[in-house]
Amino acid sequence: MYSEITTNKRRTWLMLFLFVALVAVIAWIFSLYFNSPDIFFAALIGAVVYAGIMYYGGGRLSLAVSGAREITKQDNPRLWRTVENLAITDGLPMPRVFIIDDPAPNAFATGRKPSKAAVCVTSGLLDIMDDDELQGVMAHEMGHVKNYDMRVSMLAFALSAVISILADIILRMTWFRGNDRENNNQIIMIAGIVAAILAPIVAMMIQMAVSRRREYLADATGALTTRYPEGLASALRKIERTGSTLRRQNTATAHFFFANPLRGHSLTNLFSTHPPIEERIARLENMNTHA
Repeated sequence: MYSEITTNKRRTWLMLFLFVALVAVIAWIFSLYFNSPDIFFAALIGAVVYAGIMYYGGGRLSLAVSGAREITKQDNPRLWRTVENLAITDGLPMPRVFIIDDPAPNAFATGRKPSKAAVCVTSGLLDIMDDDELQGVMAHEMGHVKNYDMRVSMLAFALSAVISILADIILRMTWFRGNDRENNNQIIMIAGIVAAILAPIVAMMIQMAVSRRREYLADATGALTTRYPEGLASALRKIERTGSTLRRQNTATAHFFFANPLRGHSLTNLFSTHPPIEERIARLENMNTHA
């Protein structure tokens, strides 16, 4: 389990480095194209500002758009005690606890740091999970909190959006300045167009890879916390059978969830931020074998 956690952390930070490098390359091409070094620094500053906005506001956004309601211990003692026990085991502050009224079994965690964390489950998850399975799911979500995954995920999401915005600006400016041969280097123009087309695709692929790695990392962290990977594996099997599609769907917050909350169209699955459930189960079973 420890090697799984170390490997996923290392690969995640490598992917985030590639993300930042991609933003820098796009900004550099942009500055060459318009012969203005200031554009490079302005683009990087803009990326940092946008990432900061998403970093501080992403948690509240995810709870609001999901229709989550905060509960107390009296509202659902079973869920509250499960989260409380896991927080004590992990040495973390007790997060705020929320429930979404939805029959699909799912859950998510949010918050930029443990002291600002919140965990949320659907009513459907509470209905179909036994205590071991519920503990496995919540250990996974507390794993996200422990590993600061929301910080990483929101950064990846923000950088992906910044790259798409820069690429769109390059394409538009190239179109309007296409006949400006005096100030326009044709090689740079072609490079800019190619980068503008490919960059959002590459950014999406990196974001997906980051999100999938963090899901594997949270699975491993949760299994290490409970010392019972089978509980989480069993929960995943149930979700695989019943489905995890929510009634209220939002692509901007889909990567927060324990399982893919979007409808299973082929294009959605192709660009899913969630790893295949069968692969997650296989990894947990392998951990159980080598525990």
